[in-house]
Amino acid sequence: MDDVTAAKMLIRLLDLTSLSGSEKEEDIAALCSRSRTPFGNTAAICIYPGFIPAALGYVPPKVKIATVVNFPKGGHDFTKLEKEISGAVKAGADEIDAVLPYKDFLKGNLALCTEFIRLARQTCGEERPLKIIIESGELQTVSNIRKASELCIENGADFIKTSTGKSKISATPEAANAILETIRASRRDNVGFKASGGIKTIDDAKKYLVLASSVMGPEWINPKHLRIGASSLLDSLLETIKRGY
Repeated sequence: MDDVTAAKMLIRLLDLTSLSGSEKEEDIAALCSRSRTPFGNTAAICIYPGFIPAALGYVPPKVKIATVVNFPKGGHDFTKLEKEISGAVKAGADEIDAVLPYKDFLKGNLALCTEFIRLARQTCGEERPLKIIIESGELQTVSNIRKASELCIENGADFIKTSTGKSKISATPEAANAILETIRASRRDNVGFKASGGIKTIDDAKKYLVLASSVMGPEWINPKHLRIGASSLLDSLLETIKRGY
């Protein structure tokens, strides 16, 4: 696949992200404006819950508002989780990205992680996509990544997301391959994959596009199944299209 074709596809798969922690309303307005491009809109914007009301006034039609909960540390306060998701839903979030209690997972507390995903699923409602961030860079092994992905699939996650972008190791092709192969083995056609963290250029993003197409098939490549979470990637994609190669 040539870079221009890939860039045009990737724009429509992009969750355009602003999670620096220093945002102001004008930054959210600018983010929403950037999500509309001459080559199609991004799939979503991804912002902190407090900016959802502002985003509603700026976001283009059909661009989803995604927000993060239990972010970024992935604790196990279920009362807080339920409150954050309920508040985000009430504010107008279209999609929820929730951080798995990955430290508890590493301690072997799978029952807690299972309960966490089920509560997040229940609180989101069936009509609202739930993305579980497994923080793959902290899980250390392919075996752990596969096991965490299986938990997500078995307990109702719509997407398995690699990373918060706040850890030392974010998305990697190795982690992505493990997640995608686990999704394929599950035979669940309603589970997607989101790569996030450290994806800044067309070359970075194209690796995940090609990998997902190889593992899952080219027909799987659409916003219902594949997302790329990034803040600066859009500039690289637009520059690639403008350059023509």
